[in-house]
Amino acid sequence: MTTTADVIVLGLGPGGEDAAGSLAEAGLEVVAVDDRLVGGECPYWGCVPSKTMIRAGNLLAEARRVNGMAGSATVQPDWAPVARRVREMTSNWDDHAAVERLQNRGARLVRGHGRLDGPRAVVVGAERIEARRAILLNIGTVAWAPPVPGLEETAYWTNRQAIEANQLPRSLVVLGGGAVAVELAQMFGRFGVQVSVVEVAPRLIPLEEPEASDLLSKVFDAEQIAVHTGAKIISAHTDDDEVVLDLEGTGPVRGQRLLVATGRRPDLTALGAATIGVDEGARSLPTNEYMRVTDGVWAIGDVTDHGAFTHMSVYEATIAVNDILGRAAEGAEYHAVPRVTFTDPEIGSVGMTEEQAHEADVTVRTAFSPLPESARGWIHGPGNDGFIKLVEDAERGVLVGATSAGPSGGEVLSMLTLAVHARIPTHELRRMIFAYPTFHRAIEPALDALRQ
Repeated sequence: MTTTADVIVLGLGPGGEDAAGSLAEAGLEVVAVDDRLVGGECPYWGCVPSKTMIRAGNLLAEARRVNGMAGSATVQPDWAPVARRVREMTSNWDDHAAVERLQNRGARLVRGHGRLDGPRAVVVGAERIEARRAILLNIGTVAWAPPVPGLEETAYWTNRQAIEANQLPRSLVVLGGGAVAVELAQMFGRFGVQVSVVEVAPRLIPLEEPEASDLLSKVFDAEQIAVHTGAKIISAHTDDDEVVLDLEGTGPVRGQRLLVATGRRPDLTALGAATIGVDEGARSLPTNEYMRVTDGVWAIGDVTDHGAFTHMSVYEATIAVNDILGRAAEGAEYHAVPRVTFTDPEIGSVGMTEEQAHEADVTVRTAFSPLPESARGWIHGPGNDGFIKLVEDAERGVLVGATSAGPSGGEVLSMLTLAVHARIPTHELRRMIFAYPTFHRAIEPALDALRQ
């Protein structure tokens, strides 16, 4: 059976869902295709439920900080209300409300795995859908596991099983040291799970500044989370009721559960990317600044490898929609992409790290301001770990990157994101009035240090 539509949106993560609705509201006939939940990973297993769990763990940590500051407190973790709240907010992993929202905006939903058949058609089961105007790809990524001997035969969690957990294991080994890995490791640890983190890179959150890695390692040590960085994993296997990772030089790391959080990758073979001239072994779909892959095909979100964030998917969706509709609009810019690792302390970053700036042949000047030395940091007391780091292009006198780590690191980042995005001269930033006493005021001494 062959049907037609103006636009086919293949993949309904946050950007795809929004784009499908916007294009339909603009008067186009839109067919939206996905075999997964409408809304994608974010509302069901990613951003929303994970940050709900992290919020619960942070409440426990704050309660433990009462002693010596405001009296005394005894904390008794209870996972049941957390698991219940996650099920409530995901409607027990039911997308009925999202489907209804999408259909009310005018799009037709087709459930099933969609595969490209050239730049103008998608095949879903027995139906071939031809696009008169455009195909928009928002297929996202799937959890990826490294080629560790024995891992395929060993039962393990991905982030999905971790989010869906009704009961906590007594111990957990987390394979991976990126944002998802460290967020979940700390959260589970705060509920009494004995946690070990195994990362093959030399440090945790290796894509962030080394100072952020050092800070997080110090915090994890204080919270009795074992960290094994620079690990060479020989094999994985099960021993009785425990999963074991054998590490070269340090021996085995054991846990009742293993969580593999080593990143995500797109499945371009399942997409049929070769039918539009894209190497199916590639790590992403190449796009221009208007999100075009080739004539008639656009792509947005994780599959473009511009940042696996909900805010990136939605940002790119707006650009793609405008281009499909023929509206005059500016193309995508990626010099000020913000990101937050929602540990405690939060680690917010924008733009380039110091290392990336050097690799880009920027004349680099940096400055560092410890958060505990600020007035608000001193007032805050326990839990005030953090810092501000600025990366300046000294020739142009503008920030090209920044990190804000601290109790409100992701919120303080907003000012730094604006500065990097708008290329505001650092001498103008120094002329600002910074409210006192605030966490963001710690940016001021860092700016002063840039001119020394």
